[in-house]
Amino acid sequence: MLERVAARYAIAITPAMAELCDPRDRADPIARQFVPTNEELVATPGERADPIGDEAHTPVEGIVHRYADRVLLKLTHSCAVYCRFCFRREVVGPAGAGNLSPAALETALAYIAARPAIWEVILTGGDPLILSPRRLRAVMTSLSGIDHVKVVRLHTRVPVADPAAVTGALVDALKCPGKAVYVALHANHPRELTPAARAACARLVDAGVPMIGQTVLLAGVNDDPEVLGALMRGMVESRVKPYYLHHGDLAPGTAHFRTRVAEGQTLMRSLRGAVSGLCQPTYVLDIPGGHGKVPIGPAYLSRGGDGGLEVEDPGGVLHAYPDD
Repeated sequence: MLERVAARYAIAITPAMAELCDPRDRADPIARQFVPTNEELVATPGERADPIGDEAHTPVEGIVHRYADRVLLKLTHSCAVYCRFCFRREVVGPAGAGNLSPAALETALAYIAARPAIWEVILTGGDPLILSPRRLRAVMTSLSGIDHVKVVRLHTRVPVADPAAVTGALVDALKCPGKAVYVALHANHPRELTPAARAACARLVDAGVPMIGQTVLLAGVNDDPEVLGALMRGMVESRVKPYYLHHGDLAPGTAHFRTRVAEGQTLMRSLRGAVSGLCQPTYVLDIPGGHGKVPIGPAYLSRGGDGGLEVEDPGGVLHAYPDD
């Protein structure tokens, strides 16, 4: 059966991640993210090959233009590791869409240059940090020449999946004169933030690159208040500001990873008041079909019987608040 999983979806794990897996623990949260299982062949209602609707917002190859002021630029569809819950699992990997060709990249950059409303470019894929410093530097140089682009963001797993790959040359390649450059780190469990991973993050931050953190809420990995709190604290200790906690997308064969929305809201309530405000991500859901990302965290405001507001504190106690 696992041969069928490998035939359909990409499989890869780095030595750094493999070392973190505990072979004695059948429920190991690191192994669960990367080791394939037969559950991936089980399709459930509502799942779709393109769960967040990238294709509907792709005007030219390599570009996803869902929001007016920002675009995704997908330079590659390869990764250092392949997450078993990936929402782009149908297009990543050796048999996937591959790297953006020079001609396609030129067309994508021309698309960005021709649209003054584009304020931010997000390099994603795949994982852009698996590319050579030479290629990354060339892309950053091209973006630096587009005046209306003010922010460049890179989404990556590399600092935790392959910390040694975050070399001085790679960090230097991320310089983009005249632009604010951010790196968004994808990490899902506190054990991923090893000393080597924290040192990789430090090399980026010390070079002037701010970092933000993205996490996917995963059953059996981080759907626990203590684990999630430890992850968020670990990020902040590594100078990575928690940004998003993503509800699991409806990618094929990933039902065993998804929680209920109410469970995610309960977890977010557990963080509020228990850990620093610096450690609070925004719990979000990407509406299937490409309709955008929205916050779905718990609500703390309600209307009282007199029409005024009631505010719930972190302990669950309601307080009247005048809202004339």
